[in-house]
Amino acid sequence: QVQLVESAGGLAQTGGSLRLSCAGPGRASRTGTMGWFRQAPGKEREFVATLRRGDGKTVYADSVKGRFIISRDSVQNTVYLQMNSLKPEDTAVYYCAATTSNLILSSMRHQERYDSWGQGTQVTVSS
Repeated sequence: QVQLVESAGGLAQTGGSLRLSCAGPGRASRTGTMGWFRQAPGKEREFVATLRRGDGKTVYADSVKGRFIISRDSVQNTVYLQMNSLKPEDTAVYYCAATTSNLILSSMRHQERYDSWGQGTQVTVSS
């Protein structure tokens, strides 16, 4: 499977902001779904946000809705995650994921539907 290239994470204080990027091969297309998952120490990997290229549909986990924004580059095969109002519970390794399919809404948050993954990047939020 194609490995996605993630930007470095970072360290932020509570209430601060960080931005992550995820780049896949080639140019952007009208199909495919790209998103973000995260895994905190001792916990299972969980869904964060995803974007469907076919229509621009976005889906967010309730825990980040209103704070995080997922967006795409219209030319490059790149997706961003703008993280605002960060909380200590946002501390985790963040993984980018992608699939060539325009996933149906009910499948967009399911990690098993994605077949390309980034290396993971550490995001740490201090209290």
